Amino acid sequence: MQKGDMLLVTDVQNDFCPGGALPIAGGDAVVPLLNHWIGKARQAGLAVYASRDWHPLGHISFQGQGGTWPPHCLQDSWGAAFHPALLLPDEAVKIAKGTRFDKDQYSVFDDTGLAVRLRQEGIRRLWVGGLAQDFCVLETVLDARKAGFAVTVLLQATRAITPEGGREALARMQAAGAEISGEGLP
Repeated sequence: MQKGDMLLVTDVQNDFCPGGALPIAGGDAVVPLLNHWIGKARQAGLAVYASRDWHPLGHISFQGQGGTWPPHCLQDSWGAAFHPALLLPDEAVKIAKGTRFDKDQYSVFDDTGLAVRLRQEGIRRLWVGGLAQDFCVLETVLDARKAGFAVTVLLQATRAITPEGGREALARMQAAGAEISGEGLP
């Protein structure tokens, strides 16, 4: 990690961890690894950003409204909170997504203005970890590459909903030019 880099923690929320409404197997296992990367970023004086699903009641992505998913990450709920062991610094920039009533937003770049802000801050590379590798991490990485950012995916600090989905996501991220770091801890 160096000047012009930032760490992006993607959707490490209670509902995506064991005991949540939409748990990912081993989702909470990313927390210690991400805490290590948060420490490295802070030590290097780099920005830490954290995205979160922040759905209103009756969101279009929910099964009751014809969507794919059970209700999850409802605004101001326990499920929408970041995992309690995740050590996000007070100065971390938190970005809510999935707030629109007319569409889902898997990517933290989708209608949030994030690319503009990162360019204003001189960010050129994103280090990305979090949940789920085959949905929100994938779409965020693809959008970051489309926006011209270099991306390193912290493979050990991500988890997929399915093994097949994870393999496909990694192939798509690599094809888009993202670097995949298999390191657990640097």
